Amino acid sequence: MHKIDDEVFNITKAYIRILKPVKVVTPFEDATMGPFHSFGMAVLILEDESGCIGEAPVFHSYNSIFENCLLPILLHNDHATYATMYYRMYWSIRNEGFRGQAAALLGQVDVALHDLAARRKGLPLHQYLNASKNQVKVYGSGGGANYSLKELEAEVSIFLSAGVDCYKMKVGKDFGTKMKEDVDRVKFVRSLLGKQVRLAVDANQIWNCEQARQFIDLTGNENLAWFEEPIHSASIDQIAHLCKSTTSKIAYGESERSTLVFPALVDAGVRHLQPVPTQINGVKGWMETRDLAAKEGIEFSSGGYSWFTASFIASATEDCQVEYLYSLMAGLEEYFSVYPKLKNGMFELSDIEGLSVRIDWDYCQRKDLIAGFYSWKSSQVAQYRPVVNM
Repeated sequence: MHKIDDEVFNITKAYIRILKPVKVVTPFEDATMGPFHSFGMAVLILEDESGCIGEAPVFHSYNSIFENCLLPILLHNDHATYATMYYRMYWSIRNEGFRGQAAALLGQVDVALHDLAARRKGLPLHQYLNASKNQVKVYGSGGGANYSLKELEAEVSIFLSAGVDCYKMKVGKDFGTKMKEDVDRVKFVRSLLGKQVRLAVDANQIWNCEQARQFIDLTGNENLAWFEEPIHSASIDQIAHLCKSTTSKIAYGESERSTLVFPALVDAGVRHLQPVPTQINGVKGWMETRDLAAKEGIEFSSGGYSWFTASFIASATEDCQVEYLYSLMAGLEEYFSVYPKLKNGMFELSDIEGLSVRIDWDYCQRKDLIAGFYSWKSSQVAQYRPVVNM
């Protein structure tokens, strides 16, 4: 078993490269956001004193938190172990909020550190995390609230051809005001999938408890695999009320930034947990939530940047799945020289060290795909001083 706690990371340089957005396959809209016509990513690169690097997707619009809280600790680590360094970084964001984007940024730094640790050991990250398999189950995701029936049919066909056994679509069109149309779209997609492929729906938190129950009643014959974020994710009492009033499986977690919320979600009756490893406050917390789901016998999946997420899902049980939001993710293939390929409903992970992806930076530079660049060295960053907010 490989443990990161006693590893020492003397980080000497940090970079963020912002990649130009690529055109999505189909303009995509959910209950409250969109349509998205393009999709991109920014990547954090941490380099240690030996020149070894670790990479992770990052929210680059929060650089002030990165510069004031996390970087001063990363770049002036004084040979402390990972356990000590992570503890210091965790508490450095206290006044920025443990449940906001500061926590997500901490988790993204943590993913980069785990990637670096696995590369130093010469191991794929999923093996570093004690995974015993090189494949992970995939569920298809998309079904934008703005899709025409023809566009829904085309996307479903792509996923069926790829062998997935579950498809998730968006509901709550136009801020939840078109429920009849949502129901008709669900019935249409069910007719395309048949009885052998599961169908899930995602409302992106738009409805209240009564509206969510109404939707469940109207779609009761469609045998939904789960109902994702039907009401506001902060309304734990209303989530509990909904869970107690229905036998439908309710799913939450991708909007959470702190793993400490998940036991409360389980107590509320949520039966599908969905923490995103690149949006939660740390890798260990993600694994604790994975283990919580296994202990409680409830469903577990993760989304985000699917190819990065796959390395983590590989450490979970066989039935756990990674979300693949095809319309947004497919265009990003251009950036990568290595990424998991979807075949027979599974992502096959590579045996390269670290995360099972490689961004082709030479290609990106040649094709002028890098839209922005930030860099920091220890000599340019002062040692950590708490930021006091009153």
